[in-house]
Amino acid sequence: GPVTTGLGEVYMYTVEFGPKTGKDARVKDGAPGWQSDGAYLTPNGERLADTVAQAGYLRTVQDWVIRPQLRTVPGVAGVDSIGGYEKQYVVEPDPAKLAAYGVSYADLAKALEATNLSVGANFIQRAGEALLVRADARVRTLGEISDAIVATRKSVPVAVKDVATVRIGGDLRTGAASKNGQEIVVGTALMLIGENSRTVAKAVGEKLTDVRKSLPPGVVVKTALDRSVLVNATVSTVQRNLTEGAILVAATLFLLLGNVRAALIAVLIIPFSFLMMAIGMNGLKVPGNLMSLGALDFGLIVDGTVIIIENCLLRLAERQHHEGRLLVLRERLETVLQSAQEMIRPTVYGQGIIFLVFAPLLAFTGVEGKTFSPMAITIMLALASAFVLSLTFVPAMVAILMRGKVSEKEVRIIAWLKARYEPLLTRVLDRPWIAIGAAVAVFLASAMVYTTLGQEFIPTLDEKNVAVGSLRIPSTSLEQSKSMQLQVERAVTSLPEVEMMFSKTGTAEVATDPMPPNQSDGFVILKDKKQWPKGVETKEEVTKRILAKTDPLLGNSFEVTQPIQMRFNELIAGVRGDVAIKLYGDDLDKMSAAGAKIGAVLQSIPGAQGVRVEQTAGAPTLDVRLDRAAIARFGLTVEEVADTVATAIGGREAGNVFEGDTRFNIVVRAPGAQRDDIAAIGAMPVMLPAVEGQPRQSIPLRQLVEFRSTDGLNQISRENGKRRVVIQVNVRGRDIGSFVTEARAKVDAVPLPSGSYLTWGGQFENLKAAAQRLGIVVPICFAMIFLVLFMALGGLGPASAVFAAIPLGLSGGVFFLKLTGITFSISAAVGFIVLAGVAVLNGLVVMSSIRQRLEEGRSVGEAIYEGAVERFRPVLMTGLVPAIGFIPMALAHGTGAEVQKPLAMVVIGGLISATLVTLVVLPAIAKLILSVRRRPAAAGQPALTPSRSHS
Repeated sequence: GPVTTGLGEVYMYTVEFGPKTGKDARVKDGAPGWQSDGAYLTPNGERLADTVAQAGYLRTVQDWVIRPQLRTVPGVAGVDSIGGYEKQYVVEPDPAKLAAYGVSYADLAKALEATNLSVGANFIQRAGEALLVRADARVRTLGEISDAIVATRKSVPVAVKDVATVRIGGDLRTGAASKNGQEIVVGTALMLIGENSRTVAKAVGEKLTDVRKSLPPGVVVKTALDRSVLVNATVSTVQRNLTEGAILVAATLFLLLGNVRAALIAVLIIPFSFLMMAIGMNGLKVPGNLMSLGALDFGLIVDGTVIIIENCLLRLAERQHHEGRLLVLRERLETVLQSAQEMIRPTVYGQGIIFLVFAPLLAFTGVEGKTFSPMAITIMLALASAFVLSLTFVPAMVAILMRGKVSEKEVRIIAWLKARYEPLLTRVLDRPWIAIGAAVAVFLASAMVYTTLGQEFIPTLDEKNVAVGSLRIPSTSLEQSKSMQLQVERAVTSLPEVEMMFSKTGTAEVATDPMPPNQSDGFVILKDKKQWPKGVETKEEVTKRILAKTDPLLGNSFEVTQPIQMRFNELIAGVRGDVAIKLYGDDLDKMSAAGAKIGAVLQSIPGAQGVRVEQTAGAPTLDVRLDRAAIARFGLTVEEVADTVATAIGGREAGNVFEGDTRFNIVVRAPGAQRDDIAAIGAMPVMLPAVEGQPRQSIPLRQLVEFRSTDGLNQISRENGKRRVVIQVNVRGRDIGSFVTEARAKVDAVPLPSGSYLTWGGQFENLKAAAQRLGIVVPICFAMIFLVLFMALGGLGPASAVFAAIPLGLSGGVFFLKLTGITFSISAAVGFIVLAGVAVLNGLVVMSSIRQRLEEGRSVGEAIYEGAVERFRPVLMTGLVPAIGFIPMALAHGTGAEVQKPLAMVVIGGLISATLVTLVVLPAIAKLILSVRRRPAAAGQPALTPSRSHS
C-alpha cells in the first residue's frame, strides 16, 4: 500500500459524465460524447448504452488517464479509486455446451492463456543488420477472443464462441461511489507521510486543472473535498487574530507608556521577534498551524521589553532631574546601560522561568505531543527572540531616540489608578491577613468551580462539512447497500443548506480504509453560511435536520461526525466514535450479548449519539462441502472440483488484452444469473477423466458437493492477543469527561461474561494520557521554578512569597471558563501554563525591587511599599497587555476559533486575578514572610513609613 497515514486523504474528486442536455453537451451523433439515444460514444468508437458500461468507462478514465498524472505530483503517495467497474473481457461459458464438447472451466481458462502470448526468439542477422525476432500472438479484440481455439473434437476445432459468450464487463467489485443520488467514481489523493497537507492538496488541485484538458469529451472531474480549504481557513483565522492582537497591543503600549518613541520601540519588537521566530521554526521544521501559532500572544512577547523600557525611562528622568538639563548621547548611553544592567538579573531569571513553565508541553507524547509540542517550541522561539532584542536592540534604541526631555509624569489613567492603589496598599500592609484570607477564599471557591467544569481533550474543530456514516445489517449486498445510500443522498441533498453529498460504500481499491459492503461513508458538503435558510444558524441545527431527513429511511443506522474527526478517532482507538468501550474475552456470542446491553445503557445517557455495537455475527455464507467419497468414486481429485467452483463462481484470470498503454484482464466466469442461482450452480458440469476412444463425460456439481447456507461470523477483531467487541458512541451537547464519568458508573453495573474485561478509549483516552503526563512533569517544573526564584532573589523568604502567590492568581481563569460555558481541555491547560509564567515574572519584578530596597537598609514595610508602587505601572502593563492581545482570539468566530477560545479565556480572566494578586496579595505575603526573617531594628518604628517624595 501507499506510504501514508489515516489522515492522508487530502484531496477527493469525482469523475462523472457532464450534462446530457444543454449547450455544453450538444454533439453530433457519431461524434464522441452523448448520443441522441442516451448512449455514450467513446473516442475509440465504443458505444456504451447501459449504466454499468458507462460506470466502467468512468473507472477506466480514472485509472488510466487521471491517476497516472496525479501520481507524479510531489508529496502524493498514491491515488485511490472507488466506484464504477474495472473493465474486463468476460468469457461466460454455457454449462450445457461445455458438457457437450467435454470442456471444463479450467480447460477453457488454460486454453485462453495458451492462445494469448508473446514470445521473444532473440535475433537473426541479415545483410549486416540484427533483426529482433518476436512472435506476437496476443489477442486485441472481442472477436479474436471469440475465435480462440480451446479444443479439437474429431479433427474439428472448438472455438470459445462455440461454448461461451464473450463481452465487455466489470469486475466483482467490493466498493461503489455515488454523488447526489447518482453512481460515479471517486478518486482520493493520498499524502506521503510527513508531507504538508496544505501544499500537497494545493498541488493536486493545480494538477487536476491540467488533467481536465486531457479528458475525453463529456467526462468531467470535480473537486469533492479539498483539505487545503480547511487549512487555509484556520490559518486565516490565526492570521486575523495575530494581526488584530498586534494592533491592540501596539495601541495599548502607546496609551500606557505615555511616550510615543518608547511605545514605538516596544512595538518594533513584535515584527522583529516574529521574523526571528519564523527563521527558527523553519530551521526546526515546525509548521505554522492552528496550534503552533494559535497560542502566540504579542503582549506576552513584549513583557520583558516593557520592563526594560520602563526602567530606562525612569533612570533617564531621574538623571535629567538631577542634572537639570537634557542629556547628551554619551550620558544617555551610560544611564541606559546602568538601567538595563539593573534589570538583567530579573529578566534573565524571568525568561528562564517562562521557559520552564512551557517545558511540560514538550514532555507530551503520542497525539498530544504532535498537537502541543509545536506550540511550545514556537512560543519559546518567540520569547527567546524578544529576550535577545530586549537586552540589545531596545537599550540601544532608547539611548538613541530619547533625545528630548523625558517626562516623569505618568499617563492620566495610570496616575489615576496609582492614586487609588497607594492607600489600598497601605491598608493591606497594615492588615496583611485580610488580603491573604480573601485571596485564599477566592482560590478555594475557584477550586470548587473547577470540579464542575466539563473535560475534553481539545475542543472540536468545526470542519464546516459533515460526515454521515450509514450501517446496514451484515448480510446486505453491495448493490443493495449502494441503492439504499442513493436514497440517503437524495434525502440529504434536498436540504437547501447542502451543496452536495458524495459517498463511498464498501472497500476501495487500495483499502486504506477497509469497510464491509453494508457500510457507507457519506460526505456532506455544506454551502456558505450566508446561503443557509432562515432559522438555521448552527452546525448542530444542520445535523439535526440531516438526521430528520434520514431517520425515515428504514434499514439504516446513522452516525454523524466530521470527515477528519472520523479519521482522527479511528487513529486513536481504531473506532470512529468519540468514546470507545472495548470488551475483551473469548466467547464472541456472550461478548456480543454483553455489548448489546452496554449499548442500551449508553443510549439512555444524555448526550449519547450514534451508539454502535460492533457486528460480530449475521453474515450469511454458502458453504460448499466436498463429498470426498463421491469425488474419489468418479476418479476426480478434490483440486479439480474446487477449481471448478472457484473458476465458475469467483472467476479466473486468463491473460490480458492490451489497448495501447492500457491493459485489461480476460476473466472466465459463470454468467451473473447462474452465479446467483444455487440450483444453476449445482448443475454446473465437472468433467470426468477422459477415457480413450470415448467422448469425455461430465457430472453435475451437486453430485460431488453439498450446499449449505449458514449464518456465519461477520467480523472478528483482535487486539493485544484477545478477541474484542467495540461499543462506540459520539458525544453531543456535553463534554466527554462528564459523559464518561456518568457512563462508567452505569456500564460497570452490566454483568460481563466470565473472563471478559473492559477498557475505555477514544478522545477521552488522550485527555487522560495528557493529564497523567502533566501530573508528573508539572510538579518537577514548579520545583525547578522555585529553585530559579531562590537563585534570583537570593533567599528562601522572597522566593516563597512569589511562589505562594502563583496558585492564588489562577482563579480568574477558572471563573472565566465557567462564565463562558467552556469546558476544561488541554488548550485551557496551556492557558493556565501561560498564566503561571506571567504571574511568576511579575512577582519576580516586584520582589526584585523590594529586595533592592532591603539591601539599601530600608525597613520591611517601607521596602515593600516603595518597591510595589515603583513597579505598579510595569506590572499593570505586563498583566494588561497580554490580556488585550488575547481579546481577538476570545471573540473570534472563524474556522479554528473554538480551539483557541479556551486558552484565550483562561489567560484574560487569569491575568486579571494574577495582576491583583501581584499588586495586593504578594505585598501582604511578603510582609508576613520578610517580617519573620528580619525583625525591625527599632522596635518602636512604625511598620510602614512610606517616602511619598520618592514614590
